[in-house]
Amino acid sequence: MATLTDQFGIQEALSKLGIKEINNGTSTGSNSFANGEIIESYSPVDGTLIAKVKSSTKEDYEAAMVKAQEAFKTWRLIPAPKRGEIVRQMGEELRKYKEPLGQLVSYEMGKSLQEGLGEVQEMIDICDFAVGLSRQLYGLTMHSERPMHRMYEQYHPVGIVGIISAFNFPVAVWSWNSMLAWVCGDVCVWKPSEKTPLCGIACQNIIQKVLERNNVPEGVSCLINGRENGDRMNTDKRLPLVSFTGSTRVGRHVSKTVAERFGNTILELGGNNAIIVSEHADLSMVLVGAVFGAVGTAGQRCTTTRRLIIHESMYDKTIDVLKNAYGQLKIGNPLDSNNHVGPLIDKDSVKNYLEAIEKAKAEGGKVIVEGGVMQGEGYESGCYVKPCIIEAKNSFEIVQHETFAPILYVMKYTNLEEAIAMQNDVPQGLSSSIFTQNMREMELFLSQAGSDCGIANVNIGTSGAEIGGAFGGEKETGGGRESGSDAWKAYMRRQTNTINYGSELPLAQGIRFDL
Repeated sequence: MATLTDQFGIQEALSKLGIKEINNGTSTGSNSFANGEIIESYSPVDGTLIAKVKSSTKEDYEAAMVKAQEAFKTWRLIPAPKRGEIVRQMGEELRKYKEPLGQLVSYEMGKSLQEGLGEVQEMIDICDFAVGLSRQLYGLTMHSERPMHRMYEQYHPVGIVGIISAFNFPVAVWSWNSMLAWVCGDVCVWKPSEKTPLCGIACQNIIQKVLERNNVPEGVSCLINGRENGDRMNTDKRLPLVSFTGSTRVGRHVSKTVAERFGNTILELGGNNAIIVSEHADLSMVLVGAVFGAVGTAGQRCTTTRRLIIHESMYDKTIDVLKNAYGQLKIGNPLDSNNHVGPLIDKDSVKNYLEAIEKAKAEGGKVIVEGGVMQGEGYESGCYVKPCIIEAKNSFEIVQHETFAPILYVMKYTNLEEAIAMQNDVPQGLSSSIFTQNMREMELFLSQAGSDCGIANVNIGTSGAEIGGAFGGEKETGGGRESGSDAWKAYMRRQTNTINYGSELPLAQGIRFDL
């Protein structure tokens, strides 16, 4: 009998990506093997055990760190444009493997194939961005108050960058960090999520070809697996920077642990994102933005739309349109392009989803579109759930928290100031949006009296950021920035330089020190 994996070409995709060994666990630039505990990677699509990966032991971790330290000494001296050329080649290699890698992302994580391919495209895009950046690592020049002096600042690589990524974007977020860090002259140690280890191995296999072709020292890209290695990274003084993507709860621990050793962090934590639907909104645009924002990736994006704050004059009409759209959603295997919604990552996530619905109802929430777990043929993994809409108050305890599932809370507002206050009145501050054709409302929302989020959009949803802009948020979202704009500065240390080209040594601030 043909299995689902055979039907959708997953076995062939795994073969193309070089995933053939059951113990293909740790790689520091070669196909070395780990000796640690087994990580089993199950697909939420059909419940199949895809492969087993061995965790990296303490000894494996130490070996990777030593190689990274040695590699950094060489890599930092390679001119930045030449480092950019190597990253350009990585982008070309990713183009070759876009389809099988996108398939693996879809199958191991559970997002739609379109989204899996889109995630790989993000990797390609950030490679292109990093290539240009490699010739734009600019510093400033300043006029000195002392005669015959010149002042300027320059940026140097920080050293070894630790990257701890989450399951929901198993490859893109790593690339946001690593491609920028590499052109900046850093080396990277990556610990992917235990829920998507094969995506990490596939990426390492793809870029390894480029590294070997360019005689790059082993250790510039290190891959380690296993939960315990996250804390090893957090406490390791050899890692001046740790980039962590995950829950606010774990992020708080990472922040405290790294800060105690005076290391730096880039934190991409929870989101509790809202769309404000103005009385001046184009409802056809709201429909696309809100529905994709709420159900895309089965609600497992940090930028997922979790709250819809609707003007009272638009409320009933908007709810009717949403109910109609939700009734047309197709839930099933994400590798089938006919389906809109795939599975949650695992049964623990399903449990959290069900508990959140019950908590909302207990607080007085009214279910508008019923949720529940899908049963029957095609849903054997037990991870497929129905996108749910609940009328709620912003003050509900469950609404104040992020549930990584397709639950959309809807609520009314009377005036825009009230709506903005509701949008901001949550602990998280990642992404936000308003739909309006009124210019004054747009500008108020984007002003200092408007959204308090790191991302604020007008007439587009909360989900789907482009790599050209800095990505990240405020408050319990962590304050970190990744990807575009000047986010590269986080991967470098700033140095101010003063050169005296005169024959005297005047002191600053007019101080005299006569000998």
